[in-house]
Amino acid sequence: MKAVILAAGKSSRFWPLNYRHKSLFYLMGKPLLYWNLLGLEKVGIKEVVIVESPRRDVEKEIKKFKFKNLKIHYVIQPKPISTGNALWHARNFLDENFFLLNGDVLNSEEILKEMFKKIKKGEKSVIAGQKTKTPWLFGIMELRKDRIVKIIEKPKKGEEPSKIKNVGVYYLEPSFFSYYKKVKKGPADLIDALSEYMKEKEVKLALIKKEENKTPAFLKYPWHLFSSRNYLFEKYLKRKIESVKISKNVVIKGKVYIGKNTRILEGTIIKGPCYIGENCFIGNNSIIEEYTNIENNVTIHAFSKIKGSIIQKASCVYSSYVIDSIIGEETRLGENVKILTTNKNGEEILSEVKGEIVNTDLKSFGTVIGKASVIGTKVEILPGKFIGSNCRIHPNNKIEKNIKDNSVLK
Repeated sequence: MKAVILAAGKSSRFWPLNYRHKSLFYLMGKPLLYWNLLGLEKVGIKEVVIVESPRRDVEKEIKKFKFKNLKIHYVIQPKPISTGNALWHARNFLDENFFLLNGDVLNSEEILKEMFKKIKKGEKSVIAGQKTKTPWLFGIMELRKDRIVKIIEKPKKGEEPSKIKNVGVYYLEPSFFSYYKKVKKGPADLIDALSEYMKEKEVKLALIKKEENKTPAFLKYPWHLFSSRNYLFEKYLKRKIESVKISKNVVIKGKVYIGKNTRILEGTIIKGPCYIGENCFIGNNSIIEEYTNIENNVTIHAFSKIKGSIIQKASCVYSSYVIDSIIGEETRLGENVKILTTNKNGEEILSEVKGEIVNTDLKSFGTVIGKASVIGTKVEILPGKFIGSNCRIHPNNKIEKNIKDNSVLK
């Protein structure tokens, strides 16, 4: 059994966290792609082809980790033309049926187990699907019982053929490439080729039974990381506190992981489930609450409160509240930064992605900030607003709209 993982795209909908491919975003001390590969290894996949960009940053990152039973090949896609084009570059490795996955799939183990149920019955082509509450955001399957006859991208509300979304995990025959040759090349050519393939081949649905918020198949928008974090916490997080410097009157409750050489000062309270990486510093009288993921070398200064947030490596928070937010690498938040998380009317938060207003389906959602930005003292950020990478936001600003990369607000 072989698998192809696509990790070469721009991840444009993942802005402002797409300073690297989204599969390299870290949760629980490892990139998302690691968790994907671990799931493949667990179900018995022996050989994986990873399609990456010319930067080769995926290869560099994954080589830091060891997989005993996986042989990994790397293939370059020169330009991020399409997912179909990315797969095309892996064709020389695929002389038998193969799995195809996006790089950010976390629950590959569960998905492939469902697909194997179909494969063991003799099915030669299978696609994984999952029920969704927002079919207009995804590719939606048109079905005849369990046979997939078509995938319709982002159908209009009320016109969707089903509630089953395509989660981007496929089991295909090598003959698929002959269909890909025939279609017009462009951003949707993989789906177009699948449509032609489905006309002549029986393609069956493998339905993921868990709800999409409990078993996230892939990332589309930055806030989907919250579901990814929840999934990893439930599946892998264990209480472990070793070689940690803990001062007096520190309270640690529940399932909490703290990495080695982390220092926690007096009066701090940590409530699990929570992950804190290595070489971190938590200042006195800070509060780290449920569903917080803090990566290596992060500094949290005194009297800060972090809850339900994800903070990437080498970032720093100076005495601020960070609630239901995502902070990229090497970013600094000044004192008393005010991140608002709810609308006055209690409605779900809307965010702007690539010029389009998207409902996040979250009633509490703060901000997403990219890499190496500096947010000044007493900056106020409205719910669902994003700040790009390498930005400088001077004190006392109010962020009411998304801020582009490399911006300066005086």
